[in-house]
Amino acid sequence: MLFEFTPTIKAGIEAGNYLEVFSNGVSTGIARDTATGKLVGYAISARVGDNLVSPLFTPVQFLMKGTNMVQTYIDFQKNYREMSFVQAGLKSLQTNIEILQSTTALIGVGTVASVALEAVNLHQILKLRKEVEQRRFEIKNGFINLNQALKDQGAEIHQIIEDVAQDISFEQHRIVLVQGYTLFIQAYKRLQAAIQLQDFSQRNAEIAEVRSMLLKALANYTNPRLLEETSAPGLLRTFECTWAIEQAIAITYQVQNEMSAVSDCLWRLCDKISEQSCMIIDSCQSYDELDFIFPEISRFRNHDFAILKTWQAQVDWMRSLSKSEIEFLVNSDLNTSEPAHTFYINQATVLTVPPEQLAYEDLTEKSHFYSLRDQLIYMFKPDLRFEYEAYINEQASIAGYKTLVLNNLQKASNLAITNLYYYFKIRDESNTEETLEYV
Repeated sequence: MLFEFTPTIKAGIEAGNYLEVFSNGVSTGIARDTATGKLVGYAISARVGDNLVSPLFTPVQFLMKGTNMVQTYIDFQKNYREMSFVQAGLKSLQTNIEILQSTTALIGVGTVASVALEAVNLHQILKLRKEVEQRRFEIKNGFINLNQALKDQGAEIHQIIEDVAQDISFEQHRIVLVQGYTLFIQAYKRLQAAIQLQDFSQRNAEIAEVRSMLLKALANYTNPRLLEETSAPGLLRTFECTWAIEQAIAITYQVQNEMSAVSDCLWRLCDKISEQSCMIIDSCQSYDELDFIFPEISRFRNHDFAILKTWQAQVDWMRSLSKSEIEFLVNSDLNTSEPAHTFYINQATVLTVPPEQLAYEDLTEKSHFYSLRDQLIYMFKPDLRFEYEAYINEQASIAGYKTLVLNNLQKASNLAITNLYYYFKIRDESNTEETLEYV
């Protein structure tokens, strides 16, 4: 993810007068004067490739202004009630959980019809989120009225919704999800009240109780009964709910100014997302499932994951500063005449086909199921690509392909690496079978 600054700050960075602040190799979206060390401004937008950052489920509010973060950190007693990003972020997480678990009512348990997956794919989920934010649909126990939300999808979709509703296995899932959602909402409302308390001890005690409730909600969503006999799309939806709740848990530590705990939460969450994403990919058994999970996991990896990493970078940078450095930064004279913060996404973009969907469609014309699945795993396990490069290099050397050396392979696309890997893999296995026939 690349941050963009105002023209004045950008020119200063290019001239060497200003410096973008990094933490553990990740930009914090903050710029400071190279000579004085003072903060001079914060990023006004961020991009992933050629597109503005547009997360799937992680609230963009977490890319908060660097100056606000500094001031909150140094003068927590004064500023904790002004954390509007907390309210907006939690509201966004609530909406996302409602969408995520509601679409399980179409996915159901076990094998999923391709038409059902198409009705709640990445493009549809982005449009649905916009409509849910505008509260156009009835929501009961965290479940959207899908018949109402998908009224234009046709009779087949409505029949699937009806069939899933009558399925006993899914009803067991639904009960657990309702319990988890109810706990989340109770915790959210309690946190809203807690951060208004002026007594520091009482506020901290209340927030600790909120966190306990969120952990109980999380336990519901990670109930083994939800994960048994669940397809890859069903696993994705369930895990996405847990990722949202874990972000809420990180928020409870942040409003207590426990930055070490926030950093630890975010580090563990990113690690868990990587592990569970690979679990989802490994469980994928068909092109229909891959068509569903590939664009969505790509979107989450490129946008949401980057936001979580930036959030952690901001926290870790603050933790690295001495009190005198923080006080100095708070007194920095920021130029407020520059354009305002513009991380919020133009919702009109949800009407277009997501770039992740287009990129995936392009890949499907040039690759096959196992190659595509491995390309998705590369996003979370880059070491797997290194293993493939080594295997290709070894087999190419045996076959006399002199151009397929490691230096060239490292420059090749993921598509090229996986296709070459399976080419040599199939060739190697065929040769082995032929050898065994003559033994």
